[in-house]
Amino acid sequence: MDRRVALLGIVVEQESSAEPVNHILTGYKEFVVGRMGIPYRERGVNIISVVLDAPAEALSALSGKLGMLPGVTAKTLYAKLPEA
Repeated sequence: MDRRVALLGIVVEQESSAEPVNHILTGYKEFVVGRMGIPYRERGVNIISVVLDAPAEALSALSGKLGMLPGVTAKTLYAKLPEA
């Protein structure tokens, strides 16, 4: 299976979407290498970075699900690395 190491950047502008974001990420926990969340109170947003090692299809599905939530932007940067 074609796996990729990816960095998923998530910006949550609508506080009511924070719980659905966490619920969706939990569904992909098997692919999560690490995660960091930063509440940027001065600007009223939360920024989450997630490092994943997952099939390309899972990365696309995750980013798409997050991007459909109101007030959430999600972008993925990935590289195809040799299998470990």
